[in-house]
Amino acid sequence: MRYAERLQQRIARTGSRLCVGLDPRLVEGGLADACDMLLQVIAETSPHAAAFKPNTAYFEAMGSEGVRLLEDVLDAVPDDIPVILDAKRSDIGETQKQYARACFDQWKADAVTLNPFLGYDSIEPFLDHDGKGVYLLAITSNPGSADFQRRSLADGRMVFELVTALGERARSEQRLTDVGYVVGLTQDDDVFARMPPAPLLIPGLGAQGGDLASLASRRGLPDVVNVSRGILYAGDNRGFGERARDWAARIAEAMR
Repeated sequence: MRYAERLQQRIARTGSRLCVGLDPRLVEGGLADACDMLLQVIAETSPHAAAFKPNTAYFEAMGSEGVRLLEDVLDAVPDDIPVILDAKRSDIGETQKQYARACFDQWKADAVTLNPFLGYDSIEPFLDHDGKGVYLLAITSNPGSADFQRRSLADGRMVFELVTALGERARSEQRLTDVGYVVGLTQDDDVFARMPPAPLLIPGLGAQGGDLASLASRRGLPDVVNVSRGILYAGDNRGFGERARDWAARIAEAMR
């Protein structure tokens, strides 16, 4: 089964498009407390999660023990919930092949985020993995997306549309890996209207102030909206599961 089909089935089964971000902050209790918290998050939010997204930076910052923590977290995710490894890998040639091996063969991620700005050959090592997916950074949620991604080209396209052209090329070549895009929810409706019919990973909700109304035009596609801080570090008296259920309902309502 292709990655997009599996994700669509998960969305249909749960009625949720919530992607739960797993971004552990190393707190006073150290790695043991971080592990306990993440395992609790997974257990409580699984009924409401379309996908989980561990951000490798938070684990790598803890050193070798953090990498082992990442592996424990990946093992804890139920088999029927896709894992999107937020690694933003970008390199060329043999190095990128090793990144693909690490993400797909070693860590068994279902999908991975990639920085595509080194060109098509830099994403090719990820494109022939049956049942897997990649999300190319197209137009991100940070203010700096205006520096490059939202610049206009002479032919009327925007720079991020050069990224979506890479995905369309992969689709025309019938590559085994599904290609989707990272699109920040902080962008306007016109950006979403320009995106091809491919899976989107949508950050920017919650702390970054993204507007769910922008998603109305994406109904029926296997898009997921990431929430990290709003579930892990909301600072209220609710549990992780209750927070996830609330975000999932808000996203579903917007997509109707």
